[in-house]
Amino acid sequence: MSERTNTQPNISTECYISVDVETAGPYPIRYSMLSIGACLVQNPDVGFYIELQPVTMEAVPGALAISDLSMAELAEKGTPPRDAMREFAEWVERSTPPRHRPIFVALNAPFDWMFVNEYFHHFLHFNPFGHSALDIKAFYMGLTGVSWTRTSMQYLSARYLEGRKLTHNALQDARDQAEIFAAVLAEAQARRAREEACDLGDAMTKGATV
Repeated sequence: MSERTNTQPNISTECYISVDVETAGPYPIRYSMLSIGACLVQNPDVGFYIELQPVTMEAVPGALAISDLSMAELAEKGTPPRDAMREFAEWVERSTPPRHRPIFVALNAPFDWMFVNEYFHHFLHFNPFGHSALDIKAFYMGLTGVSWTRTSMQYLSARYLEGRKLTHNALQDARDQAEIFAAVLAEAQARRAREEACDLGDAMTKGATV
């Protein structure tokens, strides 16, 4: 894939892609993105995983403890960031069906998005996802009306994953997130179908009484 300025084609359907990253700290530039995992929400077996060479050696010990990734090992064996982002962009393009738009989906998407977007623009000068992302937590809050606190993984896992915890392997976490989002999206679509059926019934009733 050549480096280019991102352009949006004439597209009609959305392709949801669940993305998770593991990092050396809380924000990019100072801290490195260490691994990327992604999969199609509707077909999680279609996945992508890569580990990156750090761009700096600064790290928050707690972040490394969570991911169990080694800065020294990644510096030696990780994929150079430019190559890693090119591989990811090519996978996104290859995995997105024709006339579909890839939609970046994540649990607490602002965190994952800020790293992925920074790396795409810094190393490739474009982002195949465009300039927006879909946050599962916000989507669930809007659908159910629960408080922000109750959108955490603790509550979502209990409802949709039988309580299992994230592994902090980026690909497995992306697949777990995909499972959650697919279930929440199905609930939203079922609600919309019920509402449309009620609206149609009301319209028919009104028409019969005119």
